[in-house]
Amino acid sequence: MGWIKRNLFIVVGGLATLALLGAGGFYIYKGLSRNSDAAAKLEEIYQQLNSIHQQQPSPGNEKVDNIQAARDQDKQLREWIAGAGKYFQNIPAIPPSGVTSETFAGSLRRTIDVLQHEADDAGVTLPPKCDFSFSAERPLVRFAEGSLEPLSAQLGEVKTIAETVFSARVNVLDGIQRVRVSADDAVGSQADYIDAHPVTNDLAVITPYVVTFRCFTPELARVVGAFATSSNTFLIKSINIQPATSAAAAVGATPDMPGVMMPGRYGGEAGGIPQPAAAPGQPVAGKGGLQTVLKEQLLRISLEVGLVKLLPKS
Repeated sequence: MGWIKRNLFIVVGGLATLALLGAGGFYIYKGLSRNSDAAAKLEEIYQQLNSIHQQQPSPGNEKVDNIQAARDQDKQLREWIAGAGKYFQNIPAIPPSGVTSETFAGSLRRTIDVLQHEADDAGVTLPPKCDFSFSAERPLVRFAEGSLEPLSAQLGEVKTIAETVFSARVNVLDGIQRVRVSADDAVGSQADYIDAHPVTNDLAVITPYVVTFRCFTPELARVVGAFATSSNTFLIKSINIQPATSAAAAVGATPDMPGVMMPGRYGGEAGGIPQPAAAPGQPVAGKGGLQTVLKEQLLRISLEVGLVKLLPKS
């Protein structure tokens, strides 16, 4: 004890030195632990970066910047979407807004009258008393509850479809069929409707229509082209083609029915029907001119189209 008292400063200094050495050792241990964890994280990040660089496609290198290329492609895609938007224009309803029973009844009669005059101007024959699938609604002044909005939308769409067919100058428009959207449709002519329903997906609603007309092949090509280039997106789902005379016979039509027996496109027998053969032994009178190798025949077309209407952006 006497030695400690004599060397008190030395003893205290030694103890302090030991404490500092212990604290330094602990600090070094903690530093080594942190360095080890940091090294492990750095190795993990390096492995992820190496994996990304080995992917196909990779972010690129000093010569190829795939990230910038992806940004440029994203810009091009957005520009294409903006440009394609003009082909997805909605068809305005008739009337366009504030529809009531009175406004719709008046608009319906005016629209049917306009379409009949447009068909006459285009040289398109219509069935007698053609109401363009609205025979149930045309005489009404009051309509079923909740049906005015869908009926006004359909009226605008039917008008657009009819005018598209008129623009091709077909011979006869037999009719347009639509889906039932009103309780009033239950008492209408069943020939005005199709047993189908609109289809909805994540992007749009596709509403089916069927338009039936008679024409020759050039007019059919113009009808398909008119639907394809329309500012409203029409999808042609099916085309049913048969000779107009065969279709008339299938429904029991007679030659005196209006619009059934149409003359050949370039003259000659009606609708491609062969004339009676000459009696055996009787000479056939020559017609002169070039021999007819192929004569076009009047066709009856049933075209099913789907109108695409984009859903509102949420």
